[in-house]
Amino acid sequence: MDEADIRARIEILRRDHRDLDAAIEALRQMPNSDQIQLQRFKKRKLRLRDEIAAFEDMLIPDIIA
Repeated sequence: MDEADIRARIEILRRDHRDLDAAIEALRQMPNSDQIQLQRFKKRKLRLRDEIAAFEDMLIPDIIA
């Protein structure tokens, strides 16, 4: 993957992360919301955050000290 591919992937992941944030908030607002689904969304959101961090690390050049 080159830098442009990585940056594009990061943007897609960030969009998905924002979408999940909105879905979580909407689910919280519903009376009798499905707590299992809410937890699944939260776990998915955490996985996306970790994946974004991993891709961002790929953009930082290694510095040999």
